[in-house]
Order: sequence, then C-alpha cells, then structure tokens
Amino acid sequence: MAKQYETVIGLEVHVELATKTKIFCGCSTAFGGAPNTHTCPVCTGMPGSLPVLNKKVVELAMAVGLATNCKIHQYCKFDRKNYFYPDNPQNYQISQLYLPICYDGGIEIETSAGKKTIGIHEIHMEEDAGKLVHDEWGNCSLVDYNRSGVPLIEIVSEPDMRSADEVIAYLDKLRLIIQYLGASDCKLQEGSMRADVNLSVREVGAEKFGTRTEMKNLNSFKAIARAIEGERQRQIELLEEGRKVIQETRRWDDNKEASHPMRSKEDAQDYRYFPDPDLVPVIISDEWLQEIRDRQPELRTEKLARYKAEFDIPDYDAQILTGSKQMADIFEETTAICHKPKKVSNWLMGETLRLLKEDGKEPEDLDFSPEHLAKLIELTEAGTVNQTVAKEVFEKVFREDIDPGKYVEEHGLKTVNDEGELRKVVEDVIAANPQSVSDYRGGKEKALGFLVGQTMKAMKGKANPGAVNQILKELLG
Repeated sequence: MAKQYETVIGLEVHVELATKTKIFCGCSTAFGGAPNTHTCPVCTGMPGSLPVLNKKVVELAMAVGLATNCKIHQYCKFDRKNYFYPDNPQNYQISQLYLPICYDGGIEIETSAGKKTIGIHEIHMEEDAGKLVHDEWGNCSLVDYNRSGVPLIEIVSEPDMRSADEVIAYLDKLRLIIQYLGASDCKLQEGSMRADVNLSVREVGAEKFGTRTEMKNLNSFKAIARAIEGERQRQIELLEEGRKVIQETRRWDDNKEASHPMRSKEDAQDYRYFPDPDLVPVIISDEWLQEIRDRQPELRTEKLARYKAEFDIPDYDAQILTGSKQMADIFEETTAICHKPKKVSNWLMGETLRLLKEDGKEPEDLDFSPEHLAKLIELTEAGTVNQTVAKEVFEKVFREDIDPGKYVEEHGLKTVNDEGELRKVVEDVIAANPQSVSDYRGGKEKALGFLVGQTMKAMKGKANPGAVNQILKELLG
C-alpha cells in the first residue's frame, strides 16, 4: 500500500509598518523614490551613527499583537543578528531574539474543512535590509538603501498548517487584521507583506517532524499556493526514492513553477546574536498598554455582526464589503450621508466591483469620495437621472471623482419628465415603425420593448422608461 504523507507548514510573515519614518532614523519610508535618496548615516550603517527607536513602531507592533491574541513582553530588548551581505549596510540587522515584543498568540481561520486556530509563536520588531538590483548589462550588482531601516514586524506562526488552503486563509485573516488596524497596507506586490514558507512532510501518524525547507520570493497568494504544492511533491519524491531532504533556503520561481536552493539554512547560533549595545530596553507601562487597547478599532468579525444588525443587508454583501477596509469605510460613510444602506451596497457590489475588475485594481485602491456616491444615489432616487445615465455618471465618479450633480447639469443629462415632449417623440417613433406597431397589436409583447428602445435612443437615454412605456401603451391602445 502506498504511503500517505502529511504536510506540516509554518510561516514567517514580514510586514512593513505604515510609519512615515524609519525605525531608527528620520528618513522617509515612502515606496519608490530614486535609489538611495531616502537615506542618512544611520540607515546606511556609517561608523559612529546611533539608532533612536521610533515610538510609533512599538505602538503598531503592540496593536497587531493584541489583535492576534498575543501576550505582550512589557520588558523587551533589541538584539544584533550578524551576517554579511551587500544589502545589509552595518553587517548586522537589529532584531529581537531573546525577548520579542509579542508572544504566544493565535488566530482562528475557517476553510472548507471547518474552523481551526493557528498559533502565533511570536511577533518581533526589526529593520528591513536594502535591495540589490542585478544589472545584467553591466554585469554587476547595484544596491539601493531606500528600504534599509524600514520598520518591520515578523510574525512567526507555529507549524500548525497542513495545506495551502489553510495557509491562504491564515494570510488573508492576518492581512485584514493588519489593514483594519492601519498598521500596514499589506500589498504583496509592493513587498509590504512577505511570507516565507517553512514546509516539511512526514508519514501520516508520525510524531516527529520531517526536515523542513524555507521558501522565499513569494509575492502573491497564487504563488504561495503553487510553491506549497510544488515543494510538497518534491519532498515526497525524495523520500520515496530513499533520499534525504536537506534543510535549506530555496527560492521559488513562479514562471518555471519550481524552486531552487539558495543557501543552507542557518541556525540561530550562526548569527551570533547579542543584545544591541546602542539601544536601551523597551519598557511598556500598564498605562501605555491600556492606551493601545482602548485605541483598537472594530475588526472585521465585530463589523460583520454589526452590519447584519444595523443595516439589514444580505450576509453575502456584508462578507464582501467587510473583506476590504477601504470598501467598508466607503460603505459606512456613504450610508451615513444618504441613509440607504442597501442602495449603497448595490452600487459597491455591482458597478464598483465591475470597474475594479476592468481596471485590474484592488478595493484598497478606491479613492472616490462617499459624498459623490451619496449624491448620485439621491439623484437616481429622485428620478433626476435614470439608471442608464446613473451608471455612465458613476463611471466618471469612480475614475475621476467628479461631482455628479454638476456633471449632470453641465452635460444636460437630467431625465425628461415633460409629458408633452415625450408624447411627441413617441408619436414620431410609432409613425416610423409600422411593422413593430402591427407586431405588438398582433400580440407580440417583445415589439413594445423595441419601441421603448427606439424612444430612449431618440431621447439620448434621458427619458423616464416608465413614462415612455405608459405613453406607448396608451397610444397603441
């Protein structure tokens, strides 16, 4: 009988914190910028420069820890992790090994297999390294230190995940928590959230873990799922052939759908960690911790429950709307203005999602103002514009955030409700389409739809379809 294997997965998730300045200096953390322009003596590792801790980093780390049910070390310190690599200007990274700020937490995930808690071993603060740019033409490597010293938290899970589905559910939940806290935008494609996957396989029923590998370079959920499947198969094949899995760091190539070894996996002692002599310990008072607790926003789970109770919108709508912090904010702010939650939800679930997909954007990229969506809903409700015109105007709101009231006025898009004018156009349409008129009188209901369409066309879409219908029926008697 073929052996059955179980996959054991733990994750190390690096998240860039949304502070305006770096962790130990005043340089900007903005994404982009010409190489080496967001730098100073501290973040380029110049001799004699001294780090000063950014208080905001500690607060955001605590907030993430509390939201993931962690305990907080109220006395914690920074350590030096020594390694030599060109993108690491001091030849060490300031991190936390012995006393990380948060520890012993966990979050609940839900997959098709049901609910499960994934343990969080610890969350520690550290600085990011710079970025190497390999120049194929010049046959050299260039280094950009803009990212060096950008504040990170590293969230280390327990090896509690058993499938790609569980990993994606865990990352999704983590990303939403962090976005709701405003601690990071968690854009995988910009590297503000990066996940390294530690994976091993063992025979079903075995107590002992197999040898694990760590996979890097994963910048989308799809790549992570493919990498897990690929690495799982690779390790099973090695074991089936009676060979050993080597503990190493591997780089995933999403184009080739394969991984290749980068380096042997170092253990903690290889980094010669020791307490950083330039930084004093961080002491978190009970008052400070309580202040962060009191500032915690409403997270998705509580928001879902409140939406159902307060807004009377379908469960499905609530799930989608709360699946993005930006979408939830726009929904709540627009509803507060126009007091029509279901109408707001319809615009967000329908046209907004359609246009996002068309433009290849994420809900987090939405930047139109709730006031403008509320105004458009009011114009539609009042019959000032019909549904067709409203969709056309919304596209302008979505892309350029125009004022719908002004736009409708300037472009003469108001619905024509003048019965005399409508009646005249309907009479012209009837005269021009004798065949459809006789079809309708002969019992073909569809012909009426054609005549309504012709009238709307003649009115450049600005007529009230209900009124057109009524006049047509009356005249065709």
